[in-house]
Amino acid sequence: MWLVSAFGMSDSNQNENRAGVVSGLTAYLMWGALTTFWKLLDDFDAFELIGWRVVTAMILLLAVVVAQRSLGTVTTALRNPQLLARIVAASVLLVGNWTLYVWAVVNEHIIETALGYFIAPLFTTLTGVVMLGERLRMLQKIALGLAGLAVAVLTISYGRPPYLALAIAGTWTIYGLLKKQVPLRPVDSLTAETIVLFVPAVGLVAWSFSRDAGIPSTATTGQLVLVLLTGLITAVPLLFFAHAALRLPLTLMGPLQYLVPVINFLLGWLAYGEPLEAARLAGFLLVWCGLALSLVDTLRSRATFTPAKKSG
Repeated sequence: MWLVSAFGMSDSNQNENRAGVVSGLTAYLMWGALTTFWKLLDDFDAFELIGWRVVTAMILLLAVVVAQRSLGTVTTALRNPQLLARIVAASVLLVGNWTLYVWAVVNEHIIETALGYFIAPLFTTLTGVVMLGERLRMLQKIALGLAGLAVAVLTISYGRPPYLALAIAGTWTIYGLLKKQVPLRPVDSLTAETIVLFVPAVGLVAWSFSRDAGIPSTATTGQLVLVLLTGLITAVPLLFFAHAALRLPLTLMGPLQYLVPVINFLLGWLAYGEPLEAARLAGFLLVWCGLALSLVDTLRSRATFTPAKKSG
């Protein structure tokens, strides 16, 4: 597979790496396709959908961690006050990001969600500077400058700052930062987060039963099935991602993540007919140039800090 050889992986590890690439591609393609899934549920309130998603995801994830015999790891983390504080903060950011994304999809702002997830890696770089005191290399400075210029161009295009995209990027970036401080596998970590969110999520589900316009009262049988599957579509890509993350370097996992906003961008523009004026496209082009420079900088840094293998 060309992705494997392109990142300099040895022949002895290629089978394992190919499995990782397949799992990574599957995870990111599924996450990209979720836009279509949520679009099928655009008759319903986004907050209700998130309540159902958290409840059904927690039930499924608990089954997974029990099957993998890691429930004890999750409960131990939840009993640790320091870890619990981080998990609670991460869960709030996660549900905020989910809600922004679902609200955007059901309210015809798919292209702006794509912008948010394109900006997020650049926000991560900025977070490293502001919160961790990291120093920027030249290409990183140019990439962030292009991102700032893109926001200015898009502000003119929209007639307002792209609040939704910035909020999606911001919540996802800080969530990622917190996740690095929680020493759990992705599946265990998300299980802990859904447990924290379970009580308010049950409240939202109960609210949906009490409303005449709620999901239980208005959904067709097919729509109700889709709502009940929201936990499955949350957990399955994560399991593929966890499989890939154990087998692939971050320098390969990083570029794969751009599949999600690319799919969202194309769906919003071509499948759902959201407008894409020239000025808006120019803003996206600036972001893409910034991401390209950031990727080049990452690969260059990896080559610089990877020690040469001894011959013989």
